[in-house]
Amino acid sequence: MKRIKFVPLHALCLAALTALWSVSASTQTQAAPATSPSVSTPMGDMHKGAAGATDMKASMMMGMEEMQKMPMTGNTDKDFAMMMKIHHQQALNMAEMELKNGKSSEMKAMAKQIIAAQKKEIAQFDKWLAKQK
Repeated sequence: MKRIKFVPLHALCLAALTALWSVSASTQTQAAPATSPSVSTPMGDMHKGAAGATDMKASMMMGMEEMQKMPMTGNTDKDFAMMMKIHHQQALNMAEMELKNGKSSEMKAMAKQIIAAQKKEIAQFDKWLAKQK
């Protein structure tokens, strides 16, 4: 007589949530505007903070899409450098949006530090990648 093996409920829930997230992520990525959403904000500067947050999310989604579309070389070091460069560029974009739209002097100071650090690291990735050709 064969035994029936039951899959734990949490495993089934996790599988369903993963599938739902996957569909949701691809839909959100496709729905993310290619241009800056603040350009079409009907209330102009009245919702400048909200537009900045929307711009950040759109920038993040575009960066994630760029990383997902990046063909992997099979060279872990090279793939790491290329993906981290994209990731750091997204941090730069977000920090620049903070400088443009943010109100907090503390967050603006942090954004300036992030910009300096990320630019330095991107340059290091570029230098290393240039040697790999």
